[in-house]
Amino acid sequence: MKRTITLIAAITTFALTGCGGSSSSGGSSSTASSGHQTITLWEGDTGPEATAIKALAKQFNASHSNTTVEVQFSGNSDYALQKVLAAIAGGKPPDISYLYGSWAANLATNPGVVSFNQLIAADPSFDDNDFWPVERQVATVNGKVIGIPALVDNLAVVYNKTLFAKAGLQPPGPGWTWQDFVADAKKLTNPAVKQFGTAYVTPGTEDTVWHWEALLWEAGGQLLSPDNTKAAFDSPAGLASLNTLRTMAVTDKSMYLDPSDSAYGNLFNSGKIGMLVTGPWDLATFDNVKYGVQVMPSYPGTSGGHQTISGPDNWIVFNNGTAKTAAAEQFLIWLTAATQDKYFAVQTGDLPIRQSVGQDSSVVQQMNTAVPGMATFISNLGNVTQARPQIAQYPKISTILGNMLVSVLLGKSQPQAALAAATQQVNQALAAGWPIATGVIEGACRHLIGDRPDITGARWGLGMAPRPSSPCAVISNGDFHHYWRFHLAREHQRLYPGAAQDSTRSEPDRPSPGTGRAQLSCQA
Repeated sequence: MKRTITLIAAITTFALTGCGGSSSSGGSSSTASSGHQTITLWEGDTGPEATAIKALAKQFNASHSNTTVEVQFSGNSDYALQKVLAAIAGGKPPDISYLYGSWAANLATNPGVVSFNQLIAADPSFDDNDFWPVERQVATVNGKVIGIPALVDNLAVVYNKTLFAKAGLQPPGPGWTWQDFVADAKKLTNPAVKQFGTAYVTPGTEDTVWHWEALLWEAGGQLLSPDNTKAAFDSPAGLASLNTLRTMAVTDKSMYLDPSDSAYGNLFNSGKIGMLVTGPWDLATFDNVKYGVQVMPSYPGTSGGHQTISGPDNWIVFNNGTAKTAAAEQFLIWLTAATQDKYFAVQTGDLPIRQSVGQDSSVVQQMNTAVPGMATFISNLGNVTQARPQIAQYPKISTILGNMLVSVLLGKSQPQAALAAATQQVNQALAAGWPIATGVIEGACRHLIGDRPDITGARWGLGMAPRPSSPCAVISNGDFHHYWRFHLAREHQRLYPGAAQDSTRSEPDRPSPGTGRAQLSCQA
């Protein structure tokens, strides 16, 4: 661990040397004389979403002569925050970027992030109240609206109708409970054919955590105190939710634990898992089974009901000047209007981000015909009544909770002891406020390390690892031309000691932030 920290600290110091960045405007060009603005939009999809957003941008460009939207693939969305932070440090952020909602609190303190409060107040036609309540919660941090909804989802139970019938079980109904779920999972389990009643993802990431948070809320519990200063999950609700999972994973052995966070889909599709708590993104892949979709179970006697959880994501606008900001806002107002929301939902299978579209029976019918079960997921958005805490410390809290859950599910910890230990760690994280500072450092490290040394097949030692990462830091910080002059001078001194500096040598064409990395192999 100490050796790893030493490497990361060294690379981070190099990466943050130029964090003052350039004062120039964002990473797209504009024509000042004509008032025309070209804005860049970063997104991380390669499938139907990418096709749909490009088609919509093309439609917008055709009908708005003063603005051109350029859609750019920015890589896996899991790393979008790190790449945006690096772009901000280099003074070249995009005008718009797709970013996970769980990052909202970390982005809210960045002075380069545009607030939408004035836009919402000044333009009633935007109709912010038409977005689902959870979307508005996630896009707002301490009263500051820093995002416009880009995606919304939720968790429900997808079950194999054939396996239920073979086990003599009735399909789950809208009033079912977690006691019913546990009992059904046990009856659906058949070790002789390696068949499990259900599955749970256990990489220890946020995907592990948010599945449990839904149970905690359903049991009537909360993650943190109302002021977000203390852990609140070491409670009867927290214990009940952990015991539910442990019973299936450890006692009944009816739960398949998936540390890869990917195997569960193929197993369900091949008839080896009876029920899954998952989202609408998986439905289109279940083409080999007859499945049904039902809302989450409840805990009788609590106020939680059939709550579920949603992970909305946002479009974030970065301040690259007044003209570009206005153009970016104009595009997002158009993009998230009901007409475009209908098109995007039908083309991609993503749930409508506007309530009015989700309540449009023709849209729901069209989506449910294309992918059976979508109607349940759309209506299930009404069961999303709260969001995860919008605080900068949440990523650290998520890591602690992920470790707690994996330990309990593997039978290494008892629920009560695990809750107590995690509570102590979370309270320490909340008191220290760790991620406010370390988030930027960790993001820079992941960007530099993950883009090259961490590619498949790479084997780097401590001595050599900085070699591919250091040039990436120089380029990201916009200092490549200074570095190249220094490099040539030192090489000249090394090869010709005592000789006068050759003033005829010059640097190569200065790479732009986009092309430079490709030329010097800074990206995987």
